[in-house]
Amino acid sequence: MFASTANNAIVTAAAFIYKNREEGNPNHEEKCNKKQSLIFFFSFLFWFCPFKQGARGRLRGGVGWEVSLRQRPMPRVTFQAGDPYYISKRTREELLAKWKLEVSTTAHHCPRGREIGSLSQQPTDPASPTVATTPEPVSIGDGDKTSPKSTESEYEDGRGFGIGELVWGKLRGFSWWPGRIVSWLITGRSRAAEGTRWVMWYGDCKFSVVCVEKLLPLSSFHNAFHQPTYNKQPMYKKAIFEVLQIAGTRSGKNFLMCTVSDDTDTSKLVDTQIKKMIEWAMTGFQPIGPKGLEPPEAELIPYKEVYPEMWVEPEAAAYTPPPAKKPRKSTATEKPKVKDIIDERTRERLVYEVRQKCRNIEDICISCGSLNVSLEHPLFIGGMCQSCKNCFLECAYQYDDDGYQSYCTICCGGREVLMCGNSNCCRCFCVECVDLLVGPGAAQAAIKEDPWNCYMCGTKHQYGLLERRMDWPCRLQRFFGNNHDQDFAPPKLYPPVLAEERKPIRVLSLFDGIATGLLVLKELGIQVERYVASEVCEHSITVGIVRHQGHIMYVGDVRNVTRKNIQEWGPFDLVIGGSPCNDLSIVNPARKGLYEGTGRLFFEFYRLLHEARPKEGDHRPFFWLFENVVAMGVSDKRDISRFLEVYVNSSLISLFNLSLYHFITLFPSPVRPLATMCTDKLDLQDCLEHGRTAKFDKVRTITTRSNSIKQGKDQHFPVFMNDKEDILWCTEMERVFGFPVHYTDVSNMSRLARQRLLGRSWSVPVIRHLFAPLKEYFACV
Repeated sequence: MFASTANNAIVTAAAFIYKNREEGNPNHEEKCNKKQSLIFFFSFLFWFCPFKQGARGRLRGGVGWEVSLRQRPMPRVTFQAGDPYYISKRTREELLAKWKLEVSTTAHHCPRGREIGSLSQQPTDPASPTVATTPEPVSIGDGDKTSPKSTESEYEDGRGFGIGELVWGKLRGFSWWPGRIVSWLITGRSRAAEGTRWVMWYGDCKFSVVCVEKLLPLSSFHNAFHQPTYNKQPMYKKAIFEVLQIAGTRSGKNFLMCTVSDDTDTSKLVDTQIKKMIEWAMTGFQPIGPKGLEPPEAELIPYKEVYPEMWVEPEAAAYTPPPAKKPRKSTATEKPKVKDIIDERTRERLVYEVRQKCRNIEDICISCGSLNVSLEHPLFIGGMCQSCKNCFLECAYQYDDDGYQSYCTICCGGREVLMCGNSNCCRCFCVECVDLLVGPGAAQAAIKEDPWNCYMCGTKHQYGLLERRMDWPCRLQRFFGNNHDQDFAPPKLYPPVLAEERKPIRVLSLFDGIATGLLVLKELGIQVERYVASEVCEHSITVGIVRHQGHIMYVGDVRNVTRKNIQEWGPFDLVIGGSPCNDLSIVNPARKGLYEGTGRLFFEFYRLLHEARPKEGDHRPFFWLFENVVAMGVSDKRDISRFLEVYVNSSLISLFNLSLYHFITLFPSPVRPLATMCTDKLDLQDCLEHGRTAKFDKVRTITTRSNSIKQGKDQHFPVFMNDKEDILWCTEMERVFGFPVHYTDVSNMSRLARQRLLGRSWSVPVIRHLFAPLKEYFACV
């Protein structure tokens, strides 16, 4: 067949030369010379190649490996189980420098036959067992450091996924995550075992060893992309953006951004950009398709410095390296900085050691298996690392539309979760954590049990290795209350004022809403001399004007209030407010954070609080309160605490389920035990009208969304009436929040409009508990 192809090529070339001569082509002489050379080359192949039909060629490999077409067999690489050795950055640089020197020396002095053999090799698939070999740096501990080393490539097991390929990877407790196959040299660890690959995850630049069975090519975007995780996890969103940027560059796909101006919202532009990328990926990366995602040739050689940022720590990758410094004079040895490597088998191995009584469970992070434990898990016996703490703070109170937690109570991850069957509980536990900590098969047993009470609601305190802490409510309050990352001076406490010296209070209320602060002050019997409120919602202003008979001075947008206004309206004894939480709550996947959107309004509160504070030498009592959602990002919460210079304190009392963590208040008042009043309605049944029956004792947090009234994983309405399920009426919702009946029934507002006003308001019992100490400082009726 090969000889026939060569003969056909010769005949075609001869016909081409004859045609040029017949047509009188002026350049036919030069072309004829080239074609004659081509004919000579094909004739050489025809007569001397061993594939000629009927001819018996010599055996390959008989003259030597250098001139043979058969490749050298792949060397046998043994894998040693256990923790691999660590290659420091300095040692890695020395190895690379030595390898470059050897390559340059070999290039000048290699035999001619070797050059021909290497040039004749055709590029092959990186996953193929016949992939061209690439030089490898010398391994540590070799005896002869001057002798040339044998060359071998990575990932030659014939199972695909070569270096530089864009892939999806699956780890326990995580959705399919985008990454890139990298060399073991980049990770600073040992070689991956046969059938596994080193993967660098996009989004956080961490590395994992993943089995090829748990890898998919990026072209499987339609099957692996997880929309719920994309909506809820900013890290996943960042990873998708990064991998599609690389894919677009490889495929030559240009995504045009909209023109940016001063009035343009940057986050919306980014969202639009990512949306276009995802649509392109969902349609199969057209027009080139999956072939356009193949890595460029430069990435197939992992030792070239194609991505220099991968050789440094992820945090330092975005910065310019500082100039070289003189070596330290100190003789103290420093610990090498080891990268945080995620190994999907680490937690299983450590838990096995705990079962064998070889390790204490308090010494490992039960969420991820890390040994860098920084605190105790607030709910169960076991440790927790700093990374999982940050994840727990952000995701523990992130709820889906069914009212249940979005992620596992133990690890704040998991794709398949078990939901508690208790109507008053909203916790979830992932299958991986249950099978690992409770015992193999525990998840399947829980699925068959109906209803299933979770490990926080069950009568027992211990299930396998999962042991519930006896004081978990107090621990959880402290966990969300104080991060202990910053040390501030204790808030100033004022001694009580004598009764004859007390004066009416003057209040500045920012983001006032429906005047909950004034309502509570009146309930406590505190005389209010002036109540200045900043509010922009027309419905809220209408409620305040009607229910308080014009006793509120509305001043419009908080951004228009100046220092001069504060001096004219003041001095103030109490400053209260809660900036909008839309861009701070982690429940909102499109949140913009503290420094964008409505999150920036916090700094308006801080500005006016600073203006209203008593000047030096003025020792009059002054109090303030700031409220916001507890489920905000760790960095945002830390920044708020840094500006206000006070720790976060969580309030407790309300009818809402889990309202212990519903409010974040920063209020310098004496700490005292909580107590309910006889008029407080602590059960839902106490809030209902006659003839209506509550299906639940408590309700979950009522928000501005209409479906927040539905309860449980089956989305039941909370009330029975005439043997039918029913929603909460507006008067009943007002009782739930502690407001008087028909408090929001003004201006012919609809039911949904009234629910929105209540969903943005404060809980009256909580504010009353916080304001109660003010009776010791101000005049009362």
